[in-house]
Amino acid sequence: MTLVLTASVLETLAHLPATIAAVEQAFADIATGTACQPAPTSMQLPSSDGRYILMSGLADAQGLAGVKLLSDLPANPDAGLPSQRSSILLADQQTGETLALLDGRVPTRVRTAAASAVASKHLARPNSSTLGLIGAGALAVAHVEAMLCVLPIDTVVVWSRSAATVEAFKARISHLPVKVVAAGTIRDTVEAADVLCTLTPSVEPLVRGEWFLPGLHVNAVGARPRPTHREIDAAGIARSELFVDSIATAREKSGDLLMAIEEGSVTLMDIRGELGQVVAGQVPGRTHDAAITLFDSVGVGMQDVAIGRLLYDAAVSQGLGLDVNMAG
Repeated sequence: MTLVLTASVLETLAHLPATIAAVEQAFADIATGTACQPAPTSMQLPSSDGRYILMSGLADAQGLAGVKLLSDLPANPDAGLPSQRSSILLADQQTGETLALLDGRVPTRVRTAAASAVASKHLARPNSSTLGLIGAGALAVAHVEAMLCVLPIDTVVVWSRSAATVEAFKARISHLPVKVVAAGTIRDTVEAADVLCTLTPSVEPLVRGEWFLPGLHVNAVGARPRPTHREIDAAGIARSELFVDSIATAREKSGDLLMAIEEGSVTLMDIRGELGQVVAGQVPGRTHDAAITLFDSVGVGMQDVAIGRLLYDAAVSQGLGLDVNMAG
């Protein structure tokens, strides 16, 4: 039987601390070879600006093979539709049975925040207390919740183009033990932060490296998976000790990295390592307190496999979701 899990069901099942632990282990498993993380496949036709991206992973720890189809459709908002949609398929590693089909919205949001938390745990200064956010939507809420699991965050400085979005953000995290400051400018947010998360679907860079102060850690998260979209300028990439979730994936779809390379500011050799190598102790993370570190978060299929295992097991134990006999 195949278990179909909708977004509304998945909202009730997501557990952030467990996801952070699972994503951290998944990164380490990639580094040690007990998980397989292929480069993504990005498909596009001349007839539209839409991209369809296949993200996959295979792991012993989860006992799963998984693949996500991410549809990135910039024209969708004009029709009142989400610009990104995705579905995740999970198959049993031993039998090949299709175990589950998940709407991708909730798993993607939660595992993305979890990856930023893992990166911050290993690359930020351990006493980091101020979180800066560029963007104030649902992903920003998830990032606050995730950072509180790994760092002593007591202040959140947030910037958004929309004052209404900031107010809604404040309301959604009002139960959390943090002070929220609405920043007047992006630069104010960057310069106030110990840990900065960029969470916008920007095309042109919003954040400039000249604003980076010693000791900062940056999670570059929001830009679309396209080689021409970025949130951080080339100077920001060049000034930082640079880490990625997957070199093969970054080479395929990280505009932050690829445009900095195109402009001659960095090369692929400037990448210090993959996050999993840091988690596994294979390469060093932050070298000193004044270092500026940056995690280029482009997303990998193993993150979906890691959270997919948790969500599937939780749904089965609670009797949630719709069972479908695909072989019938």
